[in-house]
Amino acid sequence: MTLENDQSAAAPSAGQSAVLSTAPEGGDPVVTTGSEWWRTAVIYQIYPRSFADASGDGIGDLPGITARLDSLGQLGIDAIWLSPFFTSPQRDAGYDVADYCDVDPLFGSLADFDRMRAKAHELGIRVIVDLVPNHSSDQHVWFQEALAAGPGSDERRRYMFRDGLGANGELPPNNWESVFGGPAWTRIEEADGEPGQWYLHLFDSTQPDFDWTNRWVRDQFLDILRFWLDRGVDGFRVDVAHGMIKAEGLPDWTPPAASGSMGGGAGPEGEETASATAPYWAQEGVHDIYREWRSLLNTYEGDRVLCAEAWVDPLSKVALWVRQDEMHQAFNFAYLESPWDAPALRTVIDQSLEAFSSVGAPSTWVLSNHDVVRHATRLAVTAENPQGHGLGPTSAGLPDPAVGLRRARAATTMMLALPGSSYIYQGEELGLPEVIHLPDEARQDPTWFRTDGERYGRDGCRVPIPWESDKPAFGFSQTGDTWLPQPAEWADLARDAQLGVPGSTLELYRTLLALRAEHRLGLGTMQWVEGYSGDVIAFTNGHVLVIANTGTEAVELPAGAEILLASSDVSSGVLGADTTVWMKA
Repeated sequence: MTLENDQSAAAPSAGQSAVLSTAPEGGDPVVTTGSEWWRTAVIYQIYPRSFADASGDGIGDLPGITARLDSLGQLGIDAIWLSPFFTSPQRDAGYDVADYCDVDPLFGSLADFDRMRAKAHELGIRVIVDLVPNHSSDQHVWFQEALAAGPGSDERRRYMFRDGLGANGELPPNNWESVFGGPAWTRIEEADGEPGQWYLHLFDSTQPDFDWTNRWVRDQFLDILRFWLDRGVDGFRVDVAHGMIKAEGLPDWTPPAASGSMGGGAGPEGEETASATAPYWAQEGVHDIYREWRSLLNTYEGDRVLCAEAWVDPLSKVALWVRQDEMHQAFNFAYLESPWDAPALRTVIDQSLEAFSSVGAPSTWVLSNHDVVRHATRLAVTAENPQGHGLGPTSAGLPDPAVGLRRARAATTMMLALPGSSYIYQGEELGLPEVIHLPDEARQDPTWFRTDGERYGRDGCRVPIPWESDKPAFGFSQTGDTWLPQPAEWADLARDAQLGVPGSTLELYRTLLALRAEHRLGLGTMQWVEGYSGDVIAFTNGHVLVIANTGTEAVELPAGAEILLASSDVSSGVLGADTTVWMKA
């Protein structure tokens, strides 16, 4: 399949009909066509520096991605989402952007991007890029101009500069803390050498926050969107999509006692709880930004998409990001964070379908990404492991790898049967676990440094993935160099060691995606099936019956039903622990 002119929409498939849902506030019903590609897409996240390295410097790049796209076509995904590849000092792995309209030489060039996009479109794979609008790098020319211009200047008003408190401004403007640990304010030295104003950085001190009340900032980002849309990208994943607007007056904030440093909640940022919202997250004004962005995207052909990284609780509030005039999708972090437990999963599935359908949006499903412990490890961790803390040799509750992989396969098999859109993180199709035993000197996540090693951070899920078991760096880089070290045992998990091997995790994913498309599960309607124990989830989606056993006791399968696939062996007619099966309903 080829995407015509690099920008065309997928034609509506047979059987896709209008969807009518009730507006959340009891207003007019929301009508959607139900035919847009993003409503049912399986989207594969590429973390560029860890996907494939064509240059041999040990860091993945755009030509490496292009060279491996055929493998993703064979996997059966619909789109790729690329984490940032823009010009950057790489203090936070590219989430500190110094030029939003160019490619960092580390990853290649704009011409390399164009070749990659063209190859993806030839394969029928859409391309989503990561946009980081909450903050830039301190090396961005806009921030450098702000430093040089001085207090009160138009350039300073691009960012969140404030005078300090205390007799001589020696105290930060408020008590906010950074996501990565430590204070969220840094004081600068003015041009005359004297201590000056403070600037806000909710993340690293090299990532100053923009002031999104400034019309100039909004106009610059509209131009950035146009730049990439004109190059044929199919959409944007928006980093920290619940940020950007801060509460008027920047009031002090003391997180609830039971929460993380940023005020409780779900994500690595610990942004929000149902009962208390930090004054730097989920402010009403962010929705005006996305309405303007949606209007711009609507002027382009091809169902261009906006996906929100919005760590917001509860799900009914996440749905505010995907109302008909705002974004198209929002990551379902409540689902990602759910334990491998049938009652908990059933609850979050019900809540997800209700919340997203109430605004005419598809539910999304995700189990791993570049910010969280890989689910082949996380689902078997036996101690509390807050998001963003990561895992290392001294962490409590380290899992049994066999249990983790078995649960991961079962969890993915259930997830890909759910209606809506699903996200896959690179390497999960190989069953890759979190890399726990990274040498301290190899770690690069700012979290590790800003917490003086108290939190291991996210390096363990970002290790370069293996392609060929007998090649240097397992085929990631022809020189054998890798920016993070790969475990020796990954030779058995390399793609070529699993391709065509019955029962391998790679073949499980390929079969899941093929059957998901064949049975049109993304467009389906789910109904719970009762009569099983509390450890079992059972539902139908169209003509497919799905049964997942999260408990320890084996479960009898329906007699005579045709098995389509299973995450573990079910040839005995029973569903063992940590196993999911698809059968003909």
